[in-house]
Amino acid sequence: MFFYIKTRGIVMNRLDSISFGKIVQIREQLLKLQATGKKVYRLESGDPSFSIAPHITAAIEKALHDGKTHYIPNNGIPELLKALSQKLYNQNKIKVTENDIFVTNGAMHALYVVFQCMLEQGDEVIVPEPLWTEIGENIRLAGGVTVSVPLTRQNNYQYSYEDIVKKITSRTKAIFVNSPQNPSGAIVPKEELQRIANLAAERGLWLVCDEAYEDLVYEGEHYSPASGLEGYDKAISLYSFSKSHAMSGLRVGYIVTTNKSLKERIPKLLRCTVNGINSIAQWGALAAVTGPRDHLNYMLSEYRIRREIIFNAASEIPGIIPFKPQGAFYLWCEVEPQLLQKLQIKSVSQLSDFLAERGIGSAPGDSFGISCANAIRFAFSCSTQQVTEGSKALKEILMQDK
Repeated sequence: MFFYIKTRGIVMNRLDSISFGKIVQIREQLLKLQATGKKVYRLESGDPSFSIAPHITAAIEKALHDGKTHYIPNNGIPELLKALSQKLYNQNKIKVTENDIFVTNGAMHALYVVFQCMLEQGDEVIVPEPLWTEIGENIRLAGGVTVSVPLTRQNNYQYSYEDIVKKITSRTKAIFVNSPQNPSGAIVPKEELQRIANLAAERGLWLVCDEAYEDLVYEGEHYSPASGLEGYDKAISLYSFSKSHAMSGLRVGYIVTTNKSLKERIPKLLRCTVNGINSIAQWGALAAVTGPRDHLNYMLSEYRIRREIIFNAASEIPGIIPFKPQGAFYLWCEVEPQLLQKLQIKSVSQLSDFLAERGIGSAPGDSFGISCANAIRFAFSCSTQQVTEGSKALKEILMQDK
């Protein structure tokens, strides 16, 4: 799938056009500061602060003791696939069999696999903007082209049927949906998701639904768009254990598709990239799916507390306009020019560097799209103490007289 071009005698690889990521650069800056003994606040990273639940830990330990450390089926262990098919039916209202599910090395790997298997050179994918950086990068790695639908504060960062339909061309291959959304925390209402899903079906387009934050909903309920498209085989759903179950380091996600072509291609790419996901992690995932859900309720209650702390703090800072997230664990803020002028800073990207130098993590808006240069994202997935202290430090730094 990779191609090479020659520019002034230099051979270029497709990967040369992919960014290393501003968020990663900020993280590295913070870790260097931390190594010198300075207090840092990890508000840049979407990594849940919680340990995995005891019953998941027990399942992992048992799998180790039972010697379940050898090669496993390419698509996932049968026990997990069966449990996921039941979870999808009961929780997401999506009716599939074990043969329609493919376990991946986290949701990012799922995105990579889906776009590589689905796209051809020049195919267009309609996406919301702001957009999590790695989604666009994975589309481009597969030879695709992102076509952005700008989301605005005035419209509560809503992804809408009306805006999407205007972007459809003869080259459109897919519509991408992410709700709850990273980075805005917005949730697309059920009725709007149904309209978008029906639009994809009417136009014969792929519908790629990233539902990594399905269990992190503060208002209303999560809706899976594919649930209303039974029989339409171009609806793809992607899930992760990283956010819901705080299993980010175990790297388990999964793809759900009934499409015959994709079901033939996906196993090939799984074999060529990972050749089966970590066996022990899959037994842990099985326990997460079939075991108690008390830890989910506890984490959600803590995230609610953190959301209030950081939203209230940001609301008090002149020049910062925060959007109260309905889901996920991010606070998306617009930055007004007067704040940058007061700090003698030229851009929000420089503001992120300015904060990082003082131990506060963030992600500048231009990491999520060219129309987002006046925005900044803070994550409240770190501990409640970190969010509390980091929010206080943020206020002190941005409200100081320059």
